[in-house]
Amino acid sequence: MNAPDFWDDQETAQQTVAEMQRLKSIVGPLESLVSSGEDMQVLMEFAADDPDSVQELETSLDQLVIDIDRVELQATMSEPEDVCSAYVQVQAGEGGTDSADWAQMLLRMYARWAERRGFGLEEIDISHGEEAGIRNATIAIRGAHVFGYLKGETGNHRLIRISPFDSAGRRHTAFAAVDVSPELDDNFEVEINWDADVREDTYRAGGAGGQHVNKTDSAVRLTHLPTGEVVQCQNERSQHKNRATARKMLQAKLYQIEMAKRDADLAAKRGAKSKIGFGGATVRNYVLHPDQYVKDARTGTKVGNPQPVLDGDLDTFLESFLRWSLSEQN
Repeated sequence: MNAPDFWDDQETAQQTVAEMQRLKSIVGPLESLVSSGEDMQVLMEFAADDPDSVQELETSLDQLVIDIDRVELQATMSEPEDVCSAYVQVQAGEGGTDSADWAQMLLRMYARWAERRGFGLEEIDISHGEEAGIRNATIAIRGAHVFGYLKGETGNHRLIRISPFDSAGRRHTAFAAVDVSPELDDNFEVEINWDADVREDTYRAGGAGGQHVNKTDSAVRLTHLPTGEVVQCQNERSQHKNRATARKMLQAKLYQIEMAKRDADLAAKRGAKSKIGFGGATVRNYVLHPDQYVKDARTGTKVGNPQPVLDGDLDTFLESFLRWSLSEQN
């Protein structure tokens, strides 16, 4: 990276920087643990001679336990794709305007989580609801181990609340589906017959976006005919750039389907997606009335105050899923 011509090839340079960041995310916490261990030895020597140092020793020990737990959790993300950034797609299900509003709330929740973590965020595609919210949207969250943390979010999410769109003030249930795929780099090979197996459609991007976006068919939709997987991108003014992004998303989806064969349950979920509504498998329940809580249907993890969760405080659920999935494998 110190070479004078390093940035001459922007794409290769960015890949190198991303690789460095991934390696730092692995090595950095380990170096920090080694340093903390050395500090603990010094504090133990102080505490032996000075009882007043015991409190500082106990505080440092508590933090060291937390740090070790975090490194162990990261070590559970052992699959090659776990280190990747991720595409997060949110789609409204049963529930009408409430489900569209709920889908937008979920999209905001993941965006806030990314901001808390200091990850990069890019809107790839969005389709707004007729009255409020969104029908579907895709964002890219970029950073080390994003997919590893978010992979358990795939599935149906259910919201129970007093609907702000019901003049009678009745309680409504809304559903939205989340699908998380890894953003793959050149280290992953996915064979696709682009000519025979993929249908490309172009259309005009929605939303404000400026005159150019609205008057040219810059948005791209790709359909993989053998699997029925559909991806689309409209965030760029250039059709060429949208096509490139859509192709990366399709590669990610197909890679995910292939890797899902490692796990029968995940393969079933990917191969025949469950209904986004009553009768479909639910990942998590968000209850705002009459009680208030968020509960994961798989791990049983429950939080009594939904608002911080909806504001992006997801780590409790993400970490509990990783530990649960590890125990399931064992």
